[in-house]
Amino acid sequence: MKNTFGQSVCTTIFGESHGEAVGVVIDGLAPGIEIDKGFIEAQLSKRRPSGKTDTPRVEKDDYKILSGIFNGKTTGTPIAIVIPNENTKSSDYTYGMARPSHADYTAHEKYHGYEDYRGGGHFSGRVTAGLVAGGAIAISALKKLGINIGTHILKCGNACDQSFNNTEDIEKSVLNLQDKAFPVISSEAEETIREEISKASAEKDSIGGLIETAITGVPTGVGEPWFDSVESTLSHAVFSIGGIKGIEFGLGLDFASRLGSTANDSFEYKNGKVITTTNNNGGINGGITNGMPITFTCTVKPTPSIGKEQKTVDFITGENTTLEIKGRHDPAIIRRICVVIDSVCALALCDMLSIRYGTDVFLKGLPQ
Repeated sequence: MKNTFGQSVCTTIFGESHGEAVGVVIDGLAPGIEIDKGFIEAQLSKRRPSGKTDTPRVEKDDYKILSGIFNGKTTGTPIAIVIPNENTKSSDYTYGMARPSHADYTAHEKYHGYEDYRGGGHFSGRVTAGLVAGGAIAISALKKLGINIGTHILKCGNACDQSFNNTEDIEKSVLNLQDKAFPVISSEAEETIREEISKASAEKDSIGGLIETAITGVPTGVGEPWFDSVESTLSHAVFSIGGIKGIEFGLGLDFASRLGSTANDSFEYKNGKVITTTNNNGGINGGITNGMPITFTCTVKPTPSIGKEQKTVDFITGENTTLEIKGRHDPAIIRRICVVIDSVCALALCDMLSIRYGTDVFLKGLPQ
């Protein structure tokens, strides 16, 4: 029963949706990293519901840093952050009713009935608030090294945004996304995506889609050839988020319809630096970064909680039944999940960089 990720920089999450609080512990992060509390608050606000396309449950996220910070900088000891839960309605949940595509039944089987089922308990998206708070510290540390992360909604229903691969300057697009509450590259996409979400909500349904991530500034040589490849490490972190059901690096599934002559990324020297003329492999060769932007696309499933009546079981009484889910739920999590992806990627990258260069890389900088 493990809730910890990472080898050198380790991230542990805790808490339940309707418990007293959720939070995160980050162990192994270098001392001397400056803490920007305003940035942590800004990141949490991106995850926080806002408007008709999100759940009505809004938490203030008045986080507290309990340890690991002194005089505004990391001490090198474990950083513990706690975020209180205040806006809960536990009466909306009935134990034994297996909500379709939720973890109610599997949690019961694993924890033998001792699990906190209210609001999904430890399986709730609410727990990602801790990841975002801790991830904000990691993102700040990476920025000092010239590494930036950006995630945007690529597709939702019939609405699409521009892809990173079609932008002239991925770095500029990534930086622009960091200031956006609704993460899209093209401003025209926001309205059409909101319309798709509103349409699903009006029908008491939900909707999923695709999100795309780019990471710029990662040096060459990071990652391991096999079980700790960049792809497997990032996938491990990304798949920890319950709404993610698929991931593709670079061209991903489109490789299946390509010939080698059109799929390969040719190398060349440009301004004394090795680059690839295309980035079909998403910045990774042999599990190791090649210096180009790391790009990947994730599939986000529709929110399982919908207002339509569904068939299910009561695993306490052993009966077939139907369920019309009550409570406050997102018609789509695709906007709010983008900052969570950025956060887990930042934590994973801090771990990979620490393994490659040692934790002092965040103090001394990347080798030239």
